[in-house]
Amino acid sequence: MRRADLLIATLALALNTANAFYLPGVAPRAYYKGELVPLLVNRLDSTESIIPYDYYHFDFCEMGENPLTGEHNPKEGANVAENLGQILMGERIRHSPYEIRMLEDVICKPVCFRNYSHGQQFTKQNKKRRWKQIASAIKKDYMHHWIIDNLPAVECTSNCRGGQSFDHDVERDVHVFPYYRLGFPVGCAIGPARKSMTVCTVNTIANMYPEEIFLNNHVDIIIDYHQSTEFTGSRIVGVQVNPRSIGHKDVNNLNCGKGQDPQPFRLDVDHSNLQFYYTYSVYFRASELKWASRWDSYLQSAENTSIHWFSIMNSLTIVLFLSGMVGVILVRTLHKDIARYNNIQESPEETQEEFGWKLVHGDVFRPPGNAMMLSVLLGSGSQILIMILITLFFACLGFLSPATRGGLMTAMLILFVFLGTPAGYVASRLYKMFGGEQWKTNVLLTSFMFPSVIFAIFFVLNLVLWAKESSAAVPFGTLVALMLMWFLVSVPLTFVGAYMGFKKPPIEHPVRTNQIPRQIPPQSIYTQFLPGILMGGILPFGCVFIQLFFILNSIWGHKLYYVFGFLLIVFLILVITVIESTILLCYFHLCAEEYRWWWRAFLTAGSCAGYLFCYALVFYWRRMEVEGLTNFILYLGYTFCMSLCFWLMCGTVGFFGCFAFVRKIYAVVKVD
Repeated sequence: MRRADLLIATLALALNTANAFYLPGVAPRAYYKGELVPLLVNRLDSTESIIPYDYYHFDFCEMGENPLTGEHNPKEGANVAENLGQILMGERIRHSPYEIRMLEDVICKPVCFRNYSHGQQFTKQNKKRRWKQIASAIKKDYMHHWIIDNLPAVECTSNCRGGQSFDHDVERDVHVFPYYRLGFPVGCAIGPARKSMTVCTVNTIANMYPEEIFLNNHVDIIIDYHQSTEFTGSRIVGVQVNPRSIGHKDVNNLNCGKGQDPQPFRLDVDHSNLQFYYTYSVYFRASELKWASRWDSYLQSAENTSIHWFSIMNSLTIVLFLSGMVGVILVRTLHKDIARYNNIQESPEETQEEFGWKLVHGDVFRPPGNAMMLSVLLGSGSQILIMILITLFFACLGFLSPATRGGLMTAMLILFVFLGTPAGYVASRLYKMFGGEQWKTNVLLTSFMFPSVIFAIFFVLNLVLWAKESSAAVPFGTLVALMLMWFLVSVPLTFVGAYMGFKKPPIEHPVRTNQIPRQIPPQSIYTQFLPGILMGGILPFGCVFIQLFFILNSIWGHKLYYVFGFLLIVFLILVITVIESTILLCYFHLCAEEYRWWWRAFLTAGSCAGYLFCYALVFYWRRMEVEGLTNFILYLGYTFCMSLCFWLMCGTVGFFGCFAFVRKIYAVVKVD
């Protein structure tokens, strides 16, 4: 009992440490009064569309525009250096025309002027098409994502004042944290155009402008800063944006106070001309929050951690159930079998009446059909398994926190490339154990088969994104860089691993294989091929489906996912569950004298990927608001790639667990 309590306490401490630990190696930046604070703009995304867009894809304010002086020399902001993960995730960070200086408030400053006409031709500037793009973005709830000092700008949507609130469940006052969402909407909608969660909250708007859309052409930027005697200057610890729609009439008489008439974003025959200004205000607010804790307010707005604990308890229940069944088999049934098989006092008559897994000892290690493909899949699965383990380990230490944009994707990609050596080694060792001789084909398939499938799907999806002018379309130079990493790094390392594997002596089995295969008796329905495989994936999927919901919600809902400590625990529970369920079914098959377990072990363990794919489709239809064939194709392609990786990883885990189990039980049986 003490050991169990100590283990639980250690896990809780590790999770708290992982959640509170800030990214190592990141130094805080202190700004002096009057120093320029860059405001960066990122891609625009939506929960109603999978396709993100660059900020300058729309007709927003650009650098070089000044409505006060009449200067109009627009140019896109310079690109900010991005890592490989950011590019693959579709992030496009640019400099913006918004000028902010430390501790200098700005009140209702104009940025640019826009003028649209219903009969306007497609000229170089202010095209009517650009108006349609912004109107469509408002209706689809596209969100701006701004960055100041590596902090994402957030909008407070509820409990903005915080404070105390009475909780009826615990019957006491609890502290209520404000709820922030990343980014802020391009505009808001009323009436038939409203589908998203972003709606105009001013009560009078619905009465004055029925069935209308509005552009958020003004933003109040609130920057929290912290000062201390420990350093010189001010550190930014929070960025909040309050977007509003204001119908400015005159650039020389701007009023950004509350209660101003909104800016309808309509352009039709009855409203043939649309003119408006983009403005902004900046307010600095002192805060006691320290720089090292500035991400806490963002993370507190994420999902409650209690549901993650429920996910872990659900997974542990399944593990305990499986462990009990496996324990009964190993301790009671299997122990009795081995004792009976090894009893030298048995008479010949009793020996002839024996049945079960010992009778197939001469066939259990017979090489499987299509051993080449099985060894290649196991090699790629080992590569993915090691990549995920290392990634989760460093993520728990804080190296892949939300502050490191694109760090998670970059780490996984780099690790996969450099883990070609284990893939080649595992594939070659198993292929040699199966008696294969075409080692060149084995190495080439290990190097190219799985990456080729992923790259082909990614390339087709990239063409779709390119046709839609999306920021998620990977540039040609990045594709070339990925190809070079594949051919110049991953492939040679795979050959090195294969060379090391083929140089090793073949793995010896504990029993000899008969020359003539044994006839397999008729099987019951639960030991047949397809039903046995489908049953094997139910319990492993049950361990992860709750955590899978949060992962999908984070990816497609554009939310922060930071509970890598929980994810690591669930992943380890998944590994244990996959091994135990595969061993359990493998034992039943061997007892039924079905000795063809090689492929069955891999497919049984990997079948939970099929349930994952089906669950992702249900998530798409039930939880997401996206529409259109393009969005469905993109979602289907990305989900298939994720499910394929999950299939290879789980299949590999189950295979090696079953392989160790079979070798162990036949090694302790005396065979004449």
